Amino acid sequence: MPREWKHRGRIISAEDIIFIQQLILENPECSRRKLSAKLCEAWQWKQANGAPRDMVCRGLLLMLHRAGEIELPPVRQHSLNPLADRQRPRSILIDTTPIEGALKQLQPMVIERVRRTADEALFNSLIEHHHYLGYEQPVGEHLKYVVWAQHRPIACIAWSSAPRHLGCRDRFIGWNGEARRRNIRFIAYNTRFLILPWIRIPHLASHILGQMARVISKDWEQLYRHPIYFLETFVDTERFHGTCYRAANWIVLGETTGRGKDDQTHRPNRSIKQVMGYSLTARFRELLQQA
Repeated sequence: MPREWKHRGRIISAEDIIFIQQLILENPECSRRKLSAKLCEAWQWKQANGAPRDMVCRGLLLMLHRAGEIELPPVRQHSLNPLADRQRPRSILIDTTPIEGALKQLQPMVIERVRRTADEALFNSLIEHHHYLGYEQPVGEHLKYVVWAQHRPIACIAWSSAPRHLGCRDRFIGWNGEARRRNIRFIAYNTRFLILPWIRIPHLASHILGQMARVISKDWEQLYRHPIYFLETFVDTERFHGTCYRAANWIVLGETTGRGKDDQTHRPNRSIKQVMGYSLTARFRELLQQA
C-alpha cells in the first residue's frame, strides 16, 4: 500500500496515489505535461488567480515517480530550463550623478510597478549590479517596483510569495497548519530593497516603505485576484540594523533558524536573519487564522 506523502503543504494520501496511478493507466497517450493538467483539473488544484498549479503538480508527479510510487511515461521533449539557463541581466547605463539633500526635494516621487513592462529590464539590471545579493528570478507570485524622482530611477523594491514555514511569524499570527496552508498567499515577502548608492537622502528608505504599504495590496489583487494582509522581510544583522523598517513601524518577530526551506539535517547551514513584519490591516490575525 502506498504511504502518505507531503508536497508543498498538501498531504498526498494512499488513496490519492492510487487515483494518480489509475489516471496514468486510463491515459496511456498523455505526456507528463498533459497528465499534470488532467490531475490539476480533477483535483481543482488552482492558484488564487484561477490558473492551474501546473508546476507544483508536475513536481509532485516527478517526486512520486522517483520514489517508485507511480510510473510516468518517458520524457518526450527535453526543453531547456529557462531559470537554470537564464542569462544574467545586462548592465544598463543610467545617470549616476549624486543626488543629495532633503526628502522634500525629490518630490514628486513615483513608485512604478514594472513587472511585465519595458522597465523590468532596468529593475533587473539595477538589482544585479548594485544590490549585494544580486538578481534572482522570483518564482511564484511576485511584484517589482522602480522608484523615480527627477526623471531618474532612485530605488528598487521587490516582493514575492512568503516562505511557507517560519516559526516566529507563525507564532506571532497564531494560525494552525490548515489556516497557514490556505492563507499563506495573503502575506508578501520583501525580497530585495535597494536605494541606489549615489542617492543620499535621509529617511528615503522608510518613506518608500510607507508608500508601498499603501499600494501593494491593491496592486497584488489587480494581478493575482487576492489582497495582502501582512508584509515580512529578513534582515541580515551582520550587515544591517533594519533601521528603515523600524522607522516605518515594522516590528521584530524573531529570528530564522538558519536552516533554509530544504534542510534535512536540522542544523544551521546559513546565517541567521532577523524577521520583521508589518500588518496592513488591524484584522490581519482574524483574516489569516480563518481555516
